[in-house]
Amino acid sequence: MDIQFSPARPETDTLVFAVPKNGFDALPVNASATLVAGAAAARFTGDVGASFESFVDEGGRTVRVLLIGTGAASASDLERAGATLTARLLTSGATHASVEFVGGGVSGDLAAHLGMGALLRGWRIDTYRTRLPEKAKPTLKTVTIVATGAEAAWAKLSAVAGGVAFTRELVSEPANILYPESFVERCQHLADLGVKITVLDRAAMEALGMGALLGVAQGSVREARLLAMEWDGTDGATDKPVVFVGKGVTFDTGGISIKPAAGMEDMKWDMGGAGAVAGAIKALASRKAKARVVGICGLVENMPDANAQRPGDIVTSMSGQTIEVINTDAEGRLVLCDVITWAQKTYAPEVIVDLATLTGAILVSLGDQHAGLFSNDDGLSGDLTAAGTTAGEPLWRFPLSDAYNKMIDSPIADMKNIGGRYAGSITAAQFIKRFVDDGVKWAHLDIAGMVWADKPGATWEKGATGFGVRLLDQFVTDKFER
Repeated sequence: MDIQFSPARPETDTLVFAVPKNGFDALPVNASATLVAGAAAARFTGDVGASFESFVDEGGRTVRVLLIGTGAASASDLERAGATLTARLLTSGATHASVEFVGGGVSGDLAAHLGMGALLRGWRIDTYRTRLPEKAKPTLKTVTIVATGAEAAWAKLSAVAGGVAFTRELVSEPANILYPESFVERCQHLADLGVKITVLDRAAMEALGMGALLGVAQGSVREARLLAMEWDGTDGATDKPVVFVGKGVTFDTGGISIKPAAGMEDMKWDMGGAGAVAGAIKALASRKAKARVVGICGLVENMPDANAQRPGDIVTSMSGQTIEVINTDAEGRLVLCDVITWAQKTYAPEVIVDLATLTGAILVSLGDQHAGLFSNDDGLSGDLTAAGTTAGEPLWRFPLSDAYNKMIDSPIADMKNIGGRYAGSITAAQFIKRFVDDGVKWAHLDIAGMVWADKPGATWEKGATGFGVRLLDQFVTDKFER
């Protein structure tokens, strides 16, 4: 879908009026009496996300008219309004819609957010649908927003939308298409944007002693990969990058501790953390962010073959710490611990944020309304929470303490990879914390409830949400851009 901005309404087949809360009376004086009466009868009052659709005669031709509510006309309200536009028109037969703001008073920057919502809601994956009914195919090609001064804001927002789309693509692909090697290939185009790409294969990771990560991968014919993507928009002026680490389990059967069959197909998105990191790097590079950021993905497939890791095995991590594997389905933390160790030795960062679809326990705690936040630094926690609020990707902080830490002590190794029945998300975070060097500010985001949606949301269709990209981009904007 092409989003355009124009100072005047072009000729289109669909007219869209963006109406603020209780701003219905400000509709143009030439609006059809039937349209006005119909909208009033339908109790349309401009509430955010509300809509009313009708047809009018304009110069002898029939034109579709859509009213969308913008509420208080905040950035988030306008994104929801733009998403409402797309949801109503994407497969409607309309091809070109123009949007006018009723009552005026909407800046170019805010108008760009309406375009952002429209673009985000229009993403879908039809790659494998060979018998899609004609009426289900997208028809809306262009949305022209009648506004001026939106160019600068749109340049940034459209770049971020591109990162979100990339993440959704990665998360949506089935595991026979997206696996560690092909994930790396999908990210190669980032080099064209100026991203430096480094890839470690199994032999390189074996030489580094990444026994925890490789233990997860040993049951699969798909070899593990470590992918590092470095964007430096400071021309070398920043010594230490901020590092984002993503869990990239491209399919998770649970291994020998195998998951129930029902719903296992969803485990193609157990690489949602890695997908978010890759999408964030694309967004930052596309908009030429003036920051130095490294995104690192630990990519494995967790399968149960004759060579698979067994419950009770002891592995040695790159840090030298030993781990008793109690449950092979607690594999994400085994991947993250080696990637975090490598990140610290390679880049000496002061700040690390990891993202992972790590625990079912976070779903029990927070459902699909917040991602879980764990951190060893109050300032970093506050910065991420604020960024999440601005980006519309909310976080909720959980505690860490020695009392929880003791729950993962092992009688035979330095630690075990899972605690008891309770506080599962917290003990998982405590495990990762053991691999963070002194003095490094670290946060862990458990995003298991956020990367996939069973029903449409504010700016996404059901399926992959792209959660994490906007959060990380906003965090960089707030704290690291020069």
